[in-house]
Amino acid sequence: MFSTTDFRKGLKIKLEGDIYYIVDFQHARTAQRRAFVRTKLKNIKTGAVLERTFSAGETFEEPDFEEKTMQYLYSGEKEYYFMDTKTYEQTSLTDEQLGDYKWYLMENKQYKVTFFEGQPVSVDIPASVILKIVSTEPAIKGDSVTNITKNATLETGLVVKVPLFVNEGEYVKIDTRTSEYIERA
Repeated sequence: MFSTTDFRKGLKIKLEGDIYYIVDFQHARTAQRRAFVRTKLKNIKTGAVLERTFSAGETFEEPDFEEKTMQYLYSGEKEYYFMDTKTYEQTSLTDEQLGDYKWYLMENKQYKVTFFEGQPVSVDIPASVILKIVSTEPAIKGDSVTNITKNATLETGLVVKVPLFVNEGEYVKIDTRTSEYIERA
């Protein structure tokens, strides 16, 4: 059982028969009322975002889900295929289930896939990934004003803003939460 004191970003809870994960939360207290927690929850199956307020100390069931480490194989038209390296069993996730995480999947890499009632529902992605730049504009000599950026297309198709000194063929570290450039790798 989870309580509102256990809330943190990314925590998965069971609410009204579905699994949600906490996108954001805020503890609040007024002078004459009990403390409460405002939350923003995302349904793992449908992707719908729900805003709810809970009383402090309210408890929630721990969801009955399973996590497996699986290897990402390839993507089809709108599906992404993963394989359990122990049993060689394959499963797929849809474009909607992955959301923006699809831009960070690298073939043959291992990811944790979350299953709920035997069905895959989401993938855990690391906080940052290293990707290769496949195309970007060359820097123009003399453009030395600070904080100027240019667009760069990465090997997965994601387009991010990078500093002028970063060139095509280089590897960059990208924050998966904000899709922003961190540093050269």
